Amino acid sequence: MDAVTHSPEDSRRRELGAFLRSRRERLSPADIGIATGARRRTPGLRREEVAMIAGVGTTWYTWLEQGRDVRPSVEVLTALCEALRLDAVEKRHLFILAGRQQPERRVAAPEKVDGPLLHMLQSLVLQPAYVVGRRWDVLAWNDAAAAVFGDYGLLEGDARNIVHLVFASPHHRRLLVDWEELARVVLASFRAESAKYVGDPDFERLIALMMRSSPEFHDWWPRRDVARRLTGVKHVRHPTAGAMAFEHMSLSIDDGSDMRLIVYTPLAEQNSIAKLKKLLEAQPVERRSA
Repeated sequence: MDAVTHSPEDSRRRELGAFLRSRRERLSPADIGIATGARRRTPGLRREEVAMIAGVGTTWYTWLEQGRDVRPSVEVLTALCEALRLDAVEKRHLFILAGRQQPERRVAAPEKVDGPLLHMLQSLVLQPAYVVGRRWDVLAWNDAAAAVFGDYGLLEGDARNIVHLVFASPHHRRLLVDWEELARVVLASFRAESAKYVGDPDFERLIALMMRSSPEFHDWWPRRDVARRLTGVKHVRHPTAGAMAFEHMSLSIDDGSDMRLIVYTPLAEQNSIAKLKKLLEAQPVERRSA
């Protein structure tokens, strides 16, 4: 007899139901404040108890666990997450199985670059690299980045921010060969990513500062252009090394934050690798990255 085959959609619904059942069975009535009397045959919570806590019908919830074609809304999924005491990873998994986008709560928590990421950053000896936070503040960098782009340790507050550097730093403006093209992409990419933080005071303060500091930012920001560009080639005109070319890549840090690792790989073009080595050799021995 041939094995029963299921469509991808059927398989996803069945997995959703199985996941809900597994989370329900691991909870005890005491976990949610339900008093129990006689011995219970059902491990964990009953379906009707979950349905009651989540504010949905028992029959409908039963169908959901059975993998039937019911489509829970974002609000219902959120209620089920609370009823089943799901953690952040479990919530994300539930929303993915349900084919829904999880509502994001963006909290402006302190940003910290942990040891393993710092160690990897420093291991990129011939690749300028730095870590930026949710607002594109430069949080950490390696010696190669300081050699090419300047010592970020000399900058404080908003001045150590990629948008501020591109639009308000005379040094960076001279450094970037195709300044206008790059600046437009930076602004459009920043707008796309900052949509998650609309109304955040730190973002609003930075944007207000840039509106006052840069005529180009003042003119381009109201156009509301958005872009997402993770790779490309950046040409720089270094004050001592001269023309250099780098291929750059933006990598997300998979820790629940909005931090990114930006890595620049020197190209053979303009003899960039040899020039970078010479810049690093000329750096003071006592210089250390943040």
